[in-house]
Amino acid sequence: MNYCSPIASYAHYPANVRFIGTDEKERIILLLRRHWATNVNWMLTGLVLLFVPVPFVFFPILNFIPERFLVVTILFWYLVTTAYILEKFLSWFFNVYIVTDERVFDVDFYNLVDRDITDANIEDIQDVTSAIRGAIRTSLDYGDIFIQTSSEVPEIDFEGVPHPDQVAKILRDLRVEEQQEKIEGRVR
Repeated sequence: MNYCSPIASYAHYPANVRFIGTDEKERIILLLRRHWATNVNWMLTGLVLLFVPVPFVFFPILNFIPERFLVVTILFWYLVTTAYILEKFLSWFFNVYIVTDERVFDVDFYNLVDRDITDANIEDIQDVTSAIRGAIRTSLDYGDIFIQTSSEVPEIDFEGVPHPDQVAKILRDLRVEEQQEKIEGRVR
């Protein structure tokens, strides 16, 4: 097992990672999140939002507004900005993709009370495709994984994950291993 940083986008055999619905015998192979570069837009937006009130404090643009009202408005602005940044971070942090030696999970986190968990058995995987589109994605080595399954959910997508070709290879190897186990009668 490897040490897994709590904010890692790519963890191979992560240590001390648990999730809802895990089986004791199941080993977690990969823990994935969207690549850090996918956060740049909301981080820059958050940074700009943090500096919007500065002109109102240091330059007397709105002298006619009572000082108490201005302070309350600025505090409200920072409260909303903090909520925006926290919501974006939590969305990135809790939207995870988990690959175990038996199943594949896609956890879609929408907010604190709303999430979807999609899973498929490795043996149900029919096709794995990786896609890297664009110069930035190519240079930073992140892209999308499309997993076609024969289960109830026909496709599971891992969006913006690091090292998509490597992830696809691991999934293909797990599928082959699962088929070999079935042939040899070593099904868990």
